Amino acid sequence: MRRGTIIFLVINLLVIGFLLNAFSTLIGLLFEDGSSDAIHRAEIPAPGSELIDNRTQLIPKIIHQTYINESIPAQWKAGQQSCIDLHDDYEYKLWTDDLSREFISAEYPWFLSTFDSYRFPIQRADAIRYFVLAFYGGIYIDLDDGCNRRLDPLLSYPAWVRRTVPTGISNDAMGSVPQHPFFLRVIESLSGYNRHWVMPYITVMYSTGPLFLSVIWKEYMDVPRPAEEHVRILMPDEYKGFKWSFFNISRGSSWHGKDAQTIFWMGKHWVLLTVAGFAIAGVVGLCLWSLWSMWVMRGIGGKGKRGLWRRISAKERYELVDRMA
Repeated sequence: MRRGTIIFLVINLLVIGFLLNAFSTLIGLLFEDGSSDAIHRAEIPAPGSELIDNRTQLIPKIIHQTYINESIPAQWKAGQQSCIDLHDDYEYKLWTDDLSREFISAEYPWFLSTFDSYRFPIQRADAIRYFVLAFYGGIYIDLDDGCNRRLDPLLSYPAWVRRTVPTGISNDAMGSVPQHPFFLRVIESLSGYNRHWVMPYITVMYSTGPLFLSVIWKEYMDVPRPAEEHVRILMPDEYKGFKWSFFNISRGSSWHGKDAQTIFWMGKHWVLLTVAGFAIAGVVGLCLWSLWSMWVMRGIGGKGKRGLWRRISAKERYELVDRMA
């Protein structure tokens, strides 16, 4: 193999290796189904079952929700009230923007500058839920996640999140004991992910939202831990859609914009986009190879012709490379 070809391949392999290493966690998420820590339906007592009272309850009976202020929009009031009515023995905390900032300022002042620097309000709404779970423990529920049954069976796990399709976890319903190591790691990681990724949807998702949480979860899972430090996974059927599921979902995602619609469209047409991506990569590779060959030959021509470019045949080009090798 000619020296120029070897150099070209080595450079490309280094670039590919760097990209694979940089995105290894995201790639790993594509193959992670959470089954090793799944909360199996067989271990969840049915609504009203006597078995619920026999289970050890670890998570404190606190329900956390967030909104700009106390004026909850009409489309979410029924869902909010369902959670309150079903859990009259739980403490209920609604974290408004003002209360959230006061809490961060008092308990986590090292994070206040990051909290204030977020470009979008939803980022602060995402962040505060991690901090209150780490501090108080309890169950966080999005306002559009109305309760379908009592959440008592979920109090038996030191920490849990819900599985999303096709991969990763969500941050719209989560539970934890105070100071669980997973949520401590989450709040410690937030500042490092506070970056702007051009599109608002991606910025939110990867700085504080479900994609950020999924990446931290994947990294957390890769380290062997005792059972009490595991994060259990609530699977889709137990999350919604059936009479035994824990939540009823109303329309939400009010912060989504046109860029989010673009992302959703890409998700529906991922096969087409994957094929197009490989095709574009092939064209770019051929162009780079052509440019590389021209650059190598120009250097060779410069030595023999005082830097002047001349057209040479393929046979002459390889003969010249042989002489340099």
